[in-house]
This record gives sequence, structure tokens and C-alpha cells, in this order.
Amino acid sequence: MAKKRTKSKSSKTTKTAKKKVSFTLSKQNKIIFGSLLIVLSIALFFSFMSFYFTWQEDQSMLSQFADRNAEASNLLNKFGANVSHFFMYKGFGLASFTFPFLLAITGLYLFLGLNTKRLVSKWVWGLVGVIWGAVALGFFAADFPLLGGLIGYEINDFLQDYTGKIGVFLILVFVLMVILVQLFNFTPEGFANFFKRQKQKIQSDLKDEPSTKTTESPIEDEEDGLVLTTEDTVPEKVDTYTHKKDIPPLDVAGLDVNIPEEEESDISLKVEETPIEEETDAKAAKLVEDFGEFDPKLELGNYKFPTMDLLEAHGASGGITINQEELEENKNRIVSTLKNYKIGIAQIKATIGPTVTLYEIVPEAGIRISKIKNLEDDIALSLAALGIRIIAPIPGKGTVGIEVPNKNATIVSMRSVIASNKFQKAEMELPIAFGKTISNETFVVDLAKMPHLLMAGATGQGKSVGLNAVITSLLYKKHPAEVKFIFVDPKKVELTLYNKIERHFLAKLPDSDEAIITDNTKVINTLNSLCIEMDNRYELLKTAMVRNIKEYNAKFKARKLNPNDGHKFLPYIVLVIDEFADLIMTAGKEVETPIARLAQLARAIGIHLIIATQRPSVNVITGIIKANFPARIAFRVTSKIDSRTILDAQGADQLIGRGDMLYTQGNDVTRLQCAFVDTPEVAKITDYIGSQRAYPEAHLLPEYVGEESGTSLDNDIADRDAMFREAAEVIVTAQQGSASLIQRKLKLGYNRAGRIIDQLEAAGIVGPFEGSKARQVLVPDMYALDQLLENEAK
Repeated sequence: MAKKRTKSKSSKTTKTAKKKVSFTLSKQNKIIFGSLLIVLSIALFFSFMSFYFTWQEDQSMLSQFADRNAEASNLLNKFGANVSHFFMYKGFGLASFTFPFLLAITGLYLFLGLNTKRLVSKWVWGLVGVIWGAVALGFFAADFPLLGGLIGYEINDFLQDYTGKIGVFLILVFVLMVILVQLFNFTPEGFANFFKRQKQKIQSDLKDEPSTKTTESPIEDEEDGLVLTTEDTVPEKVDTYTHKKDIPPLDVAGLDVNIPEEEESDISLKVEETPIEEETDAKAAKLVEDFGEFDPKLELGNYKFPTMDLLEAHGASGGITINQEELEENKNRIVSTLKNYKIGIAQIKATIGPTVTLYEIVPEAGIRISKIKNLEDDIALSLAALGIRIIAPIPGKGTVGIEVPNKNATIVSMRSVIASNKFQKAEMELPIAFGKTISNETFVVDLAKMPHLLMAGATGQGKSVGLNAVITSLLYKKHPAEVKFIFVDPKKVELTLYNKIERHFLAKLPDSDEAIITDNTKVINTLNSLCIEMDNRYELLKTAMVRNIKEYNAKFKARKLNPNDGHKFLPYIVLVIDEFADLIMTAGKEVETPIARLAQLARAIGIHLIIATQRPSVNVITGIIKANFPARIAFRVTSKIDSRTILDAQGADQLIGRGDMLYTQGNDVTRLQCAFVDTPEVAKITDYIGSQRAYPEAHLLPEYVGEESGTSLDNDIADRDAMFREAAEVIVTAQQGSASLIQRKLKLGYNRAGRIIDQLEAAGIVGPFEGSKARQVLVPDMYALDQLLENEAK
């Protein structure tokens, strides 16, 4: 008996699973169903229109629908007459015209393959509007029941029995206010401002033309000695001057206002009584009124963002193709495998992604989750698939997830991700479209909120494509005035294509010839220069009395900050390092220290780091790095240890490669298929941007003067390295004079260790270079070293 019950349960489970899996509409079915709704909406519209002209003639036809010989006067004959009678007379009257509109919108969403989740709110508010319109027409046109319909009339009559006409009127006003606030963001301030603007416009039109030129306020440009006259109507040449010469957002000290003598005493008295803050705001408001808000994009006002045709539509253009046989086969194998280990399943359903299908199972009561987790290899064997990953349980759900790779993976093109509404309408500072989730939804995050990103993965698993996807997202969304990139490419081949946009989007050191940094010495100087930039920006935020770059730039655009005090518009800076492990191997602490400092402090002032590495070992991704990089991406790695190093969790070793990745921001781990952007596409984008008018040069970082790089044996104590004394003690203690020893003991880069060896030779602590042999140590012990250094100090 028990066996029979088990069979009946499993057969019910199979039927349930079949229903849930096959519920999703294919693209073809969506087009067909969408076309049907569009046609139906058109038919309803013409039926409703015709009803108000033919309803009297068609009354006798309503009961003769089955009679083929009977004809109605409605444009859609008996169908139109009956449907119109139902909606217009028995229903909601004129408000019924909302239904064809809603049906047409729904049909278009299905026909075009758009996200249908947004339709729910449209239908909800549409029905609210229908009911309100019917009741309102029933209230104001009670003598014409066809206008409000039977429902509108009856609801109005019912409400009047309890609240009277005044009560019904108040209810209608309240519901109308709810609709205006929720749908049209209505506020009393906006309503008042609208009438205020209209009043000001009428008053300005009524003024005589000569009176508009009587009030003049010369603003002097201290650099050029020019005097501009601002009037109520600013001449075109003044506007041009404002954009090119950059009229200061607010010059509190230098704003010179010429006041007629007869008014001087009154106005000066008012100024004395006005607080400084209010005076500043008043002057800023005056400048904004005359010149408008400061726009950092004006210097490249004709800049055009990259177009969508620069990207290729890789793979199938129409979503995911569902293989019903594969779904059923995998589902049955999962069920049978678990059944072999006496694990019953109460329910199973599938969510199909571009690369992986997620099977969500609900185990029967009493089954331990750990028991299912331990069967990972057995399920992978039964499915003969690479990259099985079990999520037990799925966060936020009472189910266990089994991710199974699809036999025929779908390529997620960068074009489809960039063109999605989720990315195009993203209200983010630095939006990044990584790709698509396991449920085929575009995954967009804000780099400004991460605030730094760590990427790791074995060679050839999609790391460089992921970097290109990040950069491409920002190029498609941000103006050159808003974001600047610093590219560090030790491999010298991955990021060279972006040289073409140097004068648009890149930042570099003042004395650097190339914007793409490939030399380790320049990397160290650049990182230290970024630390100086960070300190300078924090000083600006301090004097502006704001907390972050967003508030600072908003205040600067409102012309409340004075450029004469050093204030300027601050673009976001994104540092991209393609191979971090190579830098750690060659430069050590000289790289890790400034990166750790930037990661800890730079988030508030708009400097964000993206670090990629092939080797996610603990000596590369140290504890300090991990603590300040909560956002991490893991492509396929070779071992569970590497996965734990990146994500603090397993799973990256079970990915299938080719852009399959895991993303975490300190909480849940999300599996994504990275968007594919090929090298020729990147070349097209950079060519398109590079061919446009650019800034005179790349964005310049603060100058940084590092340690002396020369090899001369100048024994100047003031120019010695800060680690000179420690290095001398290491050499004397070990009695071995080599740069590699200093590197290991003090964790310094090779270049810096070599310079310290030269300084030790100049000081007489080690002997000259002897080829492959270690240098001779000329100081026998620590006492002799102390004596030598004390004598030098004298």
C-alpha cells in the first residue's frame, strides 16, 4: 500500500511540474496573443463609438444574436451591438473606452516582447479610473444614464442613500486627488508654481520694452577685464561668453553690483541686516536666474552618445528557446536520483535562463537539507552535465535550488542588455549592466553604491569581457564631463583600444605620454597621485560643508560655490586594474598600501576601483583588500579554495565558463550570464567617440614626485629612502647585500629595493655590483652601523 501511495504522489508531482513548466508563453505565442488583443481593442473601440448613434435601433436585435438573418446597425453588427450594450449600458458608460486602451497596451507589450510585470499597475489604475469616471458621470449626468452606465448610476445612488450628494461629491474629489498624486506626482507647490510662472509671464509681456533695459548689473571678469551687462533678456553673445569662459557659479567677494546713488543707502541698510548665508543664497539665485545652472557638459555640448547599431546582436535575437524534452528529462532524472536515496519531492518547477536552468524543489516533510546538498556529485553524474550547483536553501524561499546547465546555451549580447528598459531608465550615478540573471532579467547595479568591485577567474573564463562590459555600460550612459577612467594594463594588450578616447574619458599624470598605464613605476605614481586627489577632494567637501560628491556637484551646479576658492565640478574617477596579481608580485606594498587607502576612504568623493586578477590567492587578495571590496565577481576557477578566497563561499569552481559568473555584494550570491561584447564592437565604440570633438588633453591628475629613480651614487642624506635605515639593518644582520633580500624582508618593489641598494653603496655599507654574486657587506655588525650613521649625521 505504501508503494502505491508513493507512486500516486510522484505521478501527481509530475503533473504539477508539467503544468508549471509549460505555462511560459513562447515568443511566437506572445506575438499571436498580442495581435489578438490589439484586434479586439480596435473592434471594441468602433463598437463603442457606433453604440451612441445606433443603440435605439439595435435594442430589438439584442435577443436575436443566434438569428443569422437579423442584422444590427452597429459597425460590428450583432457582436458590436451586444458587447456595447453590455459595457456601455449595463456597465460603465463612457468610462468603458478605457478597456480598449488597456487591451491595446497589453497587446503591444506581448507583441513587442516587453516585460509584462508593468501591466499590473496599468490595469489596477485603469480600473480605478473606470469606476471613478462612471460614478462621476452618474453624479453629474444623472438624467443621462447612458453616460455613466448602469453600474455608475447604481453606485452613485447607493452612496447618496448613505452620504447624500455632498458626501458623494467629497468622495469623488478625494479619489481624484489620490489619482493625481499617485500617477502625476501632483503637489500643492507645483500647482502654485505653475500659476506663479503664468502670472510672471503675463506681467513681463505687459511691460514696455525700454523698461526691460533699465536695470543693469555689470559683472567683471577679473582675468580678462571684460564687463558684461546682464539684463532681463540676456543677449546671445553674453550666453556664449558664459559657456566658454565659465562664469563663476558664485563670486561672493568679487560680485560688483553698481547701484544708483538715490537707492544706495536703502539697499546697503538691507544688506547689513541680512545674514551671510542668506546673502550667498540670494546671489546664487540671481546668477542662476541670469545664466541658469552651471552645466559641465557645455564644453562638449554637441557630444553624441554611442548608438545601438555599434553593437552586434549575438545569438538568437528573440529571447530563450524552451526545450521541453530537455526540461522533462532533467526533471525526471533529478526526481529518480533523489528517490534512490529515499528523498521524496513534494513539488518541482523550472526557471529557464540563458545558460542555466534552475530547478526549484520542495522536499517532503522530515527531509534534511544537508542530505540533498551532499548528493551534488550524484545528481551531476545522473544528468551527465558540467557545473551542477545546489543552493540549499534558496535565500528568501522555502525551496532547494538545483542549477543545471542548458545543452544549448544562449549568448547574451551587450546590445540586448544596453537596449533594455531597466538599463535605459536606470536612475543611478554609475549604472553597470553585467548581463542577465537565471530568470533572463537584465541585471543592473550602481558602481557608486558598491563602491568598489573585485573580479577574479581563471584564464579564458570571461574576465576581460566582463571588464569591457563594465566600461561599455558607462560609455553608453555617461557624458565625458561626468566620468574619467584610469586604465592599468600590465599585459599591455587588453585595454589598448581605449587609447582612442584619451581626450574624452581618460585621466593620466601630467608628465605621462600614454594614458593606458603599463609600467609598474607609473602605476605606483598614479596610485599615490590618486591619494593626493582624494585628499584634495575631501578638502573641497569640507569647505563646501557637504558629505559626498553628489551633494557637492549639486551645490556647484546651483552656483553656490566660488571657483576663486578652488571649487570645480568633480567628475567620477574609475580606476581599472586588469591584472592585479602581477602588480603585487613586482611592486608589493608600494601598490597594496595606496589601493587599501583608496578603498577605505575614496567612496564618498567619487573614486571607485575595479580590480581584476587571474590568481585569486590569499597573498594577492589580502584581508585588507577583501574588507573594502564587498562587491565581488567570480568567473570559473579551478578549486573550492579559490572560490572561497573570492566569494567567501563555494560555487565558483562549479561554473561552466564562457561568461558564467557569480556576483555578490556582501549578502546573497547571484548567478549571471555576463553580456558578451567582442573586441570589434569595442573598437567601433571607441572610434565613434574618438572621432568627435574632444577636450584639449586628457584629464590631469595631481603631480606626484616619487623617490629618485636615478642610479647615481649621490650620498645626500636628505634624499635617502624612508626605509633606508631598516634596509641597512636587514643587510648588516644577514651579511648579504642583495636587492631581493630587501624585497622579501621589507615587502618592497624591485625598483625601490634597487634604489636603496645604490644608496647603501654610496653610504659605504655595501660594496659595488659584482654580477651574479651578492654585494659584499662592508659593515660587520649593528654597533658599527650605528657609529657610521651617527658620524654621517654630524
